[in-house]
Amino acid sequence: MRCVHWRRVPLDLAREAREQSASTYIDRAVQCQLSAHDEGEHFGLLTDAVAYGTALWLRWHGADEVELVVLPDCSVAAPGPDGEGCCLFADHAVQHTWEDALEEVSCTS
Repeated sequence: MRCVHWRRVPLDLAREAREQSASTYIDRAVQCQLSAHDEGEHFGLLTDAVAYGTALWLRWHGADEVELVVLPDCSVAAPGPDGEGCCLFADHAVQHTWEDALEEVSCTS
């Protein structure tokens, strides 16, 4: 299950994100893409249009600590010949996105 924390993107960081990427649109708010957690840092995807194999993320901790970070993509894929790739960044904490999806499917079955 994905983290439920959201964060508004400060206007100055949204402007900086548009300058750093090929994307002309940046969301005004992002949801943390990590697995459910309450403590520590949160990461919301802004755009993957930075450089090949990287993405621009909004990282926040608490109410005051917020910044833009360019992180390399996670290269781990689900087992099997058609394994779905993880949609997070390299060395992220907890589960890969495809593990979260499997967990959600088993909860609803």
